[in-house]
Amino acid sequence: MTTTLPPPPFDPELGAALTALADLIPPSLDGDLLTAMRSGSALAVPTEEELSRGGTFRVEERTVPGLGDDPDITLLICTPAAPTGTLGCVYHTHGGGMVLGDRRLGVVEMLDWAEQFDLVVVSVEYRLAPETPHPGPIDDCYAGLLWTAEHADELGFDRSRMIVAGGSAGGGLTAALALRARDQNGPELLGQMLIYPMLDDRNDTPSARQMAGLGVWDRNANEFGWTALLGDARGGPDVSPYAAPARATDLGGLPPAFIDVGSAETFRDEDVAYASRIWQAGGRAELHVWPGGFHGFDGLAPTAQLSHDAREARVRWLNRLFNG
Repeated sequence: MTTTLPPPPFDPELGAALTALADLIPPSLDGDLLTAMRSGSALAVPTEEELSRGGTFRVEERTVPGLGDDPDITLLICTPAAPTGTLGCVYHTHGGGMVLGDRRLGVVEMLDWAEQFDLVVVSVEYRLAPETPHPGPIDDCYAGLLWTAEHADELGFDRSRMIVAGGSAGGGLTAALALRARDQNGPELLGQMLIYPMLDDRNDTPSARQMAGLGVWDRNANEFGWTALLGDARGGPDVSPYAAPARATDLGGLPPAFIDVGSAETFRDEDVAYASRIWQAGGRAELHVWPGGFHGFDGLAPTAQLSHDAREARVRWLNRLFNG
């Protein structure tokens, strides 16, 4: 019998924020709640005016081809209006547990980086589960990545300064993009930013068990999201690493990775294991485990000290990556 030990405590400042958010964002998710969240405004996204930041960015949307017979996809593209140096690119995959969100979710932090490091931001609209199971979402993301790299000159960025980034499910898709680009001779990536990524469909780590019913995106929500994506294949022997990157048997030859996660969230142990396996394969990874952090803490409690620390650590890594 597996013994589940008590969970680590939440950071006091974050715990207070979590209590205030409890009615809006419960730990678990089911079909009824998914319908309500999709029809409501639980996940705030920036307006066109907010994306432009007073003319700092030119904002456009492009419809580009999907892979093979897949439908076209939409890319949100934000380009610095007055860059001070050579442009790079951050290709972004949004979060939402594979079942929620759109191309604007999570873009605010990407724009912060873009202002500091002269980056074009490209954020992909991928089809969501359960309406579109695997491989639809990752195929959409990869199609957008290929198009972005192929049109680097048109978009005005140096393709040697291209990174991929995403949080939560978007972090898992980011890791999958890095694997797929390596395996299929795709675009060469400067780095991969994995923000509390959703990596392992097996959902059976000690942290997944510890955090059941607690925080944000607990073990039950995680099972719901993975089942939406994979159906009966979830947790079985034949899951693709492009769906669940933790299933990859070889983590060698990947671009440098930044991985962060809270100590008090479902994804803690799978994210720590992923970083460890990159090191074991001779790769480069920077890992941060934020003490007392719940899933998505920096977005849901942006004024907390731990949230500031997490965002600053990401910027320091990006500075070394782009300017080192």
